[in-house]
Amino acid sequence: MASTVLFDFSGTLFRIESAESWLRAVLDAAGAELPEGELRGTARALEAAGALPGGASPARIPQELAGLWQVRDESAELHRAAYTGLSRQVPLSDPALHDALYDRHMLPAAWAPYPDAPHVLSGLRERGVRVGVVSNIGWDLRPVFREHGLDAYVDAYVLSYEHGVQKPDPRLFATACEALGADPRATLMVGDSRPADGGAAALGCSVYFVDHLPTAERPDGLRPVLDLVG
Repeated sequence: MASTVLFDFSGTLFRIESAESWLRAVLDAAGAELPEGELRGTARALEAAGALPGGASPARIPQELAGLWQVRDESAELHRAAYTGLSRQVPLSDPALHDALYDRHMLPAAWAPYPDAPHVLSGLRERGVRVGVVSNIGWDLRPVFREHGLDAYVDAYVLSYEHGVQKPDPRLFATACEALGADPRATLMVGDSRPADGGAAALGCSVYFVDHLPTAERPDGLRPVLDLVG
C-alpha cells in the first residue's frame, strides 16, 4: 500500500478548456471578432496543430519544430516557443494573438478540476498521505491549484521547467520523493500518460493510469486511488 501519492497535472487532476473556449476567450479579450463558422473552424485547426497545451497532441509536428518539441518541457522559453510555433501554423488576423493564446492557457480560468479531484485529495489528506504534483510543464501551475481551492492538499510541486528535466526521466520522480521524504517503493504515481508517467516505475514506484478525457466524461476516474493507499 502506498503512503505517498504523486499526481500528474493536466489530464489527471485538471483538464484544460476546449480549443473553442480558449480561442473565444482570447478574441473577446482582444476585442476581435470572427464569424461563428470561421471561429469554430480556426479552433479546430488550432486543435489539430496541437497548439493548446494540455489539449490534443499535434496531428503532425512540423520538421522545423521536431527537435524543440522533444525538449519543450525543460524550460519556460522552450515551452512557449514550441506551442506558439504550433499555433503559428494556423493563420490568425493579428500575429499577436498567438502569444495571447499561449498566455490564456496559463490562467486558472482556463482549467477545471476533474469532478472527483477535491474528494480524492481531501481524502488523502485525512488519511495522512503526503501528496506531490509532478508535471511536465513550462509555467507555474500553483496559482491554478490555489484558485480552485486545492493547494492546501499538495505538499510539494515538482515541475519540469524548474528542474530542466522532464518525465519519463526518473530524476524528476526522485526529486519529488526526496521533497516528500518518501520511499519510492511506497509511492504511487497517478497519471494519464503511460510513456511519461510510467517512468516512475524505474524508481520502484507503483503507477496508476487514468484516461485523458473531458471532465464530464470522467467523473470518478481518480476514486480508485483512495483504495490504493494505506
